[in-house]
Amino acid sequence: MNIVVAVNSDWGVGYNNAQSVVIPEDRHRFHKLTRGGIVVVGRKTFEEIGKSLTFRKNIVMTRDRGFRATGVVAAHSIDGVLATIADEDTNRVYIIGGGSIYNLFLPMCSHAYVTKIEASPQSDVFFPNLDESPDWELESKGETRESNGIRYSFDTYRKCTMYSVN
Repeated sequence: MNIVVAVNSDWGVGYNNAQSVVIPEDRHRFHKLTRGGIVVVGRKTFEEIGKSLTFRKNIVMTRDRGFRATGVVAAHSIDGVLATIADEDTNRVYIIGGGSIYNLFLPMCSHAYVTKIEASPQSDVFFPNLDESPDWELESKGETRESNGIRYSFDTYRKCTMYSVN
């Protein structure tokens, strides 16, 4: 499994249930990475997006057993998600947020596709700082780019130790 996340300089990912900084090129990269794959998202983040993502299998993780939405499979636990993807290529599974979903699945992921944004807007949700984690290493550092005066890079991290789901 993989994680796709955009983080601010302080590893903040959002404020008031919304992404703090939106960079069009990041959205394009997200689409390119996840197209044809499976995305796992929490209910709040799904509701922020507002719809299922086309050209992907959408799994929404929620405690609400009555949750229904067009174009998604609801899962109510980590085991529910794992059962849903049991016959799938886990290299094509992408954890896309929010904060609690990232934290639940990070130990099971092999790669993290991180857009590092050189800005520090107010955040109330944070992603673990992979630069400080002994379990992760920077596999590739993207070139610094700029969008509307905001600098960012597309970096890829690789898990050094793997979690077993068996």
